[in-house]
Amino acid sequence: MHKNTRIAASVTMSSLCLMAITRAEEAGSSPDAFKSLFDAAVLYKDSSNPYIQKLAFTGRAQFDYALIDGEGAPPKSGTIDDDLDYDEFNTRRLRAGFKATFFKDFTAHIEADFDPDQDPLYQRLTDAYIAWEPCDEFGIKIGKHGMGFTLDGKTSSKELLAIDRSNLTNNFWFTNEYLPGISVGGKKDNWLYTAGVFTQGEEDGEFGNFNAGTSWLASVGYDFSGMMDAKEATLALDYVYNEDTPSSPSLFTNRSFGSLVSLNFSYEKDAFGVRGDLSAGDGFGSQQSTWGMSVMPYYNITDKLQAVFRYTFIESDGDNGVRFGRYETEPMRGNKGDQFQEVYLGLNYYIYGHKLKVQTGLQYASMRDDANDGGDFDGLAWTTGLRLSW
Repeated sequence: MHKNTRIAASVTMSSLCLMAITRAEEAGSSPDAFKSLFDAAVLYKDSSNPYIQKLAFTGRAQFDYALIDGEGAPPKSGTIDDDLDYDEFNTRRLRAGFKATFFKDFTAHIEADFDPDQDPLYQRLTDAYIAWEPCDEFGIKIGKHGMGFTLDGKTSSKELLAIDRSNLTNNFWFTNEYLPGISVGGKKDNWLYTAGVFTQGEEDGEFGNFNAGTSWLASVGYDFSGMMDAKEATLALDYVYNEDTPSSPSLFTNRSFGSLVSLNFSYEKDAFGVRGDLSAGDGFGSQQSTWGMSVMPYYNITDKLQAVFRYTFIESDGDNGVRFGRYETEPMRGNKGDQFQEVYLGLNYYIYGHKLKVQTGLQYASMRDDANDGGDFDGLAWTTGLRLSW
C-alpha cells in the first residue's frame, strides 16, 4: 500500500474506533451487567474456613492490531529497504491459572502463558510462587514471580494506561519479567519497600537452570497522597544490580546492564493524572550505557473514557545501544540505534474497569543511528486492542 494511503487508513481507522467508543460511552452501561460474569472466576470463597479461604481462576486475554508506516535508511548490506511498512494482528497475551488463599495469610499462585499461533500452545509458566503476608508491613514471595522495577515494569499489563509499556521500560526492564527468586515487601506508615534476589540462570519454560549469576532488586517509595489530598501520589526509587553474565545461552535476565536505577512517580487527583520515569543503566558486553525519560499525563474525560499522552526519550553513550518497541522491531529486523523519541496519543474505554477495556493509540517514533547500519527510522503507528482479565 502506498505510504500516504496507509497513513490515511491509519488515521481513519483510529477515528472510527474513537467514535465507536465515544458512542458507547454516551449510551452508557451498568457495571452490574458484567459483575456476575467476572464473579464466576471465583470458584470458592469462605472467609470462615480455617484452611482454604478462596480459590479463583486467574488470567488475561489481550488482542492487538498494529499498523506501521515508516521510512528508514537501509544498511550497506541492503537487507532492509527504506520502506518500512508493517501490519499485524496477534494474540498479545493469553494466560490462565489459579490462585488460592489458605491458612489466612498464605497465597499460592500458578499461571501459564499460551500462544495459539505457536506449536506447542503452552509457552511457559509465568507465576509459580507461594507468598506469606502476615501484615501490611511485611510479605514474602518464594518461586517464580515478577521482578518489578521502572514504573511500567512494576505495573501489570492488565492495568497499563497506554496500550503497551513505554519503550523506556522495554530498554531497561527485564521484559521476560518472571524470574525464580525470593522477594519481600510491604508498607509502613507512608513508606513502601521491596527487595529481592533472582536467578539469571539459563531459562526454559519453567524454572530454568541455576547456572548463572543473580540479580538484586531494592526499591523504596513514599506515599504522599494523604498530604496532597490526592487519589494517588507516590515517588519511588528502584535499583537493580545485575551480575555481568554472558547473554548466550538465553538467560532469564535479558538486559545487559550491570546497574540500573529508576526514579519514578505517579499522581492522580480528580480527573487529572501524570506518571513519569527517569532511568539509566550501566551497560556491559555489547550493551552501551543508556539513559532515558518518559512522562505520561492523562485525563479522565468521564468515569469510562480516558485520554492519554506520552513522550519518551532514550539515548545511549555509543552506537546501537537503544532498541525499538514491540512492533517497530519487526520491520527493523531487530536493528538498533542510539537515540529514540516517541510521542503517543491514546484513548481508553473502560467497559468494566481494567478487567474489560478497549485501548487505541497513535504514536510517532524516530530513531537516530549514527553507525548508519540500518537503525534509522521515522514512522507513524496505530495500535488498537482489547484487554480482558479475570
